[in-house]
Amino acid sequence: MSPAPYTAQINKGLWLGLLGIAIFSLTLPMTRLAVGTAEAPQMSGLFIAMGRAVVAAALSAVFLLSTRAPLPRRQDWWPLAITAGGVVFGFPLLTSIAMRYVEAVHASVILGVLPLATAAVGALLHRQRPSAGFWGCAVLGSVLVVVFAMLRSGNGAGGLSIHWADLLLLAACLCAAVGYGYGARLSQHMRAEHVICWALLLSLPLSLPLTVFSWPQVPLKASAWWGFSYVAVFSMWLGFFAWYRGLALGGTVRVSQVQLVQPFLSMLFALPLLGERLDAVTLGFALAVIATVFMGKKMPVYTATLQKAT
Repeated sequence: MSPAPYTAQINKGLWLGLLGIAIFSLTLPMTRLAVGTAEAPQMSGLFIAMGRAVVAAALSAVFLLSTRAPLPRRQDWWPLAITAGGVVFGFPLLTSIAMRYVEAVHASVILGVLPLATAAVGALLHRQRPSAGFWGCAVLGSVLVVVFAMLRSGNGAGGLSIHWADLLLLAACLCAAVGYGYGARLSQHMRAEHVICWALLLSLPLSLPLTVFSWPQVPLKASAWWGFSYVAVFSMWLGFFAWYRGLALGGTVRVSQVQLVQPFLSMLFALPLLGERLDAVTLGFALAVIATVFMGKKMPVYTATLQKAT
């Protein structure tokens, strides 16, 4: 095996990935606006997750028709279903439920391990083999996140524990990583924009009735609807146009590492939008997690090469 070469295509993939991450970085603060707090709840997590999928599916139908998109191949429907399970159902639903009970700044630290999770899934799907140093960074970053969650959850209980909302966020990381990995693989032979569009349409028979079932029954703040609109149009739809194309061009393992800036951007947006505070402990853990991701990005990534018979 030999290290994957750094090319202009990879460079373009990194920039597109960064654009996608800039869009995704507002997801946690906007979800927090939409779902509210335990003391002042707004939309339910189920409505936010399914409603944003329905809105994005409607936009997807128009886009697919206008671009005369061909139907996916028969063998692509199962990977599309897995993609939808990760990024249409799993990640949105788990984060929407969790965000009522944790602040966006806190959640940003927990989701800081997402780049390493995405790279791990990408390595399995695309026959890329990160070095032992990469996996060491992945383990270290995961440990830091768990320690942070236990310290924060234990503050009010007099000891170390972990809040169930943190477990939902960690599960959301896994869902997103799987959805990113399969979506990136589909983007190798499908237009990146079409991947998320077909995944959303495939989800519609389930997402639409769940949206109707969970429709808010009481008046909501305008800020909740603004937050919902953002996650529906940008987080669930437009962000994936750039993200999947970036993963396809630059490789899932490498491009996934641009997510290292997402926690800081999410924190930056959460401060003015939600009035949250950034204390030294949270910032310290965020820097530590991102440092491990940065070191992991520097570790060699190998691709399998055919060996000639001698």
